[in-house]
Amino acid sequence: MNGLGSTLPSIGLIVLRTAVVYVFVLAGFRLLGKRTTGQMTPFDLTLLLLLANAVQNAMVGPDSSLVGGLAAAAVLLVLNATVGRLARRKGGFGRLLRGRARLLVNRGILVEQNLADEGISHEELMQALREHGIATPEEVRLAVLEVDGTISVLRNDDVSAETHKPHRRFRFRKTS
Repeated sequence: MNGLGSTLPSIGLIVLRTAVVYVFVLAGFRLLGKRTTGQMTPFDLTLLLLLANAVQNAMVGPDSSLVGGLAAAAVLLVLNATVGRLARRKGGFGRLLRGRARLLVNRGILVEQNLADEGISHEELMQALREHGIATPEEVRLAVLEVDGTISVLRNDDVSAETHKPHRRFRFRKTS
């Protein structure tokens, strides 16, 4: 018998191991929060490199062949494409994978609870504001931590009195 017959069971094991590692690492990054994926610091990059090295053997085991490496890479690519499609869907699962945007500054006032929940320090927020050309939070109408980890900022100047429409409520009567 040629060597192909013995390779097929190990490929199945590589597929299974790679899928388990992918789900574990994805869950880990999701639990760490948006800042980790959106704004890489030197220690985040170090973590990513060491994590990749640490899980490599868990995925392919003793199989260091080209076929084993390609099988693991193929599984990662397919899983990533599948998770990406699932994340774009509306509904609970997509929201679970993507997360949601968080308000960090509202009309010049820091939303301390959201900053704490997302693990963003005042220094990190001020750095993001300075990157947008803003010196103080009082100049900010809204600052939002987006689902991709970036911070979007809307200045008070961007929303002038002429363009801002007052909020109006409408009531609809139900006629029987």
